[in-house]
Amino acid sequence: MTTGPILALAPSEDRGTVLLGSNGINRHDHLRAWRGNLVLLLQWVHSAGMTSADVKNAGMAATAPAETSTNYGTDPGDPSRADTVGGVDQELSSDEVTAFVTQALARADLDDKRVCLVLPDGTRTCPLPLLMRAAYSALKGRAKEVTVVIALGTHQGMSEDHLARHLGYSAGAAEESYPGWTILNHESWVPETFTTLGTIGPDRLTELTGGLMRDVSVEVRINRHVAEADIAIVVGPVFPHEVVGFSGGNKYFFPGVSGQELIDLSHWVGALITSAKMIGTRGVTPVRALINEAATLIPADRLALCLVVASGTDTLHAAAFGTPEDAWAACAEISAETHVTYLDAPVRRVLSIMPTKYEDIWTAAKGFYKLEPIVADGGEVIIYAPHITHVSVMHPHITEIGYHCRDYFLGQWDRFKDQPWGDLAHSTHLRGQGTWDPEHGEQDRVTVTLATGIPEEIVRSVNLNYLDPAEVDIAAYEADPDTFVEPHAGEVLYRLRPSGSGTGRGEPDGRQPSPSGLDG
Repeated sequence: MTTGPILALAPSEDRGTVLLGSNGINRHDHLRAWRGNLVLLLQWVHSAGMTSADVKNAGMAATAPAETSTNYGTDPGDPSRADTVGGVDQELSSDEVTAFVTQALARADLDDKRVCLVLPDGTRTCPLPLLMRAAYSALKGRAKEVTVVIALGTHQGMSEDHLARHLGYSAGAAEESYPGWTILNHESWVPETFTTLGTIGPDRLTELTGGLMRDVSVEVRINRHVAEADIAIVVGPVFPHEVVGFSGGNKYFFPGVSGQELIDLSHWVGALITSAKMIGTRGVTPVRALINEAATLIPADRLALCLVVASGTDTLHAAAFGTPEDAWAACAEISAETHVTYLDAPVRRVLSIMPTKYEDIWTAAKGFYKLEPIVADGGEVIIYAPHITHVSVMHPHITEIGYHCRDYFLGQWDRFKDQPWGDLAHSTHLRGQGTWDPEHGEQDRVTVTLATGIPEEIVRSVNLNYLDPAEVDIAAYEADPDTFVEPHAGEVLYRLRPSGSGTGRGEPDGRQPSPSGLDG
């Protein structure tokens, strides 16, 4: 677990800035320091050229993420060092993908090695059957043993039927498609899943987070199958991500198969910066630096097959193979040109239609923060997912915390400091930008409405708005000029086009709408 207080910077009317300890604020300045709008003066935000006023209005002001200007003492990765195929606007054939995977693994030192493949779960679009068939052929007769671990993070486990669809075999017959391989869920709920790699100490953590965390250390634990392998190979896509900037690479280790301690810490660092500021930011963000540092503690050699997927399809734009840092850097550049779409003006309302692969609000929250940046102040995001009946299967405690903006928690840190920081972070991700002070309470930038199978009383109890999903008329919303309808929300990021920029067109999700309006 993390130990010691969190330290951040907050405005003070008479002394510039004050250090905030574990109690959240400087006590004698309690009211003055938080009157009006509480704004964290984050070092990382300043390095991106934003003022405190910009941070306060980050949902609208941060129309385009800046590249970070520091690597926080970690390897940022070099795209030129990775083997790469494809690129922006390219589509790779199955034969091209198979040939690339075969050649990449043929050049890797895998003979007589224990190999652990770390794969995404069902919430990520990825042509895993194609990739796994190629990997199996390339590893057959070479690897001493192969273990496949599904990087669930803290998501719920995948059933055998789901795993079979995910990896391309008949349920109960994995041995027929992948003889000799062991296929496992990352069972975060089982203590024996983990082994401890070490600790990241306070001084290093301060450096990694750009000063956001001080007097804090974190234990680094990981799935023991990864630690006990000779070589651990990540296989997975890269998309804009609310916690780290762009997903993929070492993120499949942390938080994909890591202990709760680093999950909580990394997500809270991201929440302090805010998802609106973090998501789609190129380069090494503080959270990327943190997980890169943790990955250096893994005793196994690390490699990665990173992918840029045409969202909602089995088509790849690009693939890169090398170290997790290099392969990720190559694909993040392409994802930034592929998975971010810009609008010229904000919209009053967004209807985010969630695919059924998102099974609870914990995962379907992507339908909010991938669209929040294009919503006008005072606007609304409707998450339409009639199939969802739970706020969170694995984190039921979130219903006691509710959904609130970052400043709500920071302004009452004594009350919330002992809650799981990952839960607090998720809460802020779905509630978005806002302010809190002891006089006026919480004031949020936009309204978040759930049109799901979750009962109205539960929705309202967690500080969200309710809409009966039976009343959602998709065609009517599509005809409304004030509403933007995203038919397959969750992967493509939408932002407002910066003044004087290029087209920034990105691409839509590749699925065609089905009669139900879900999936396709």
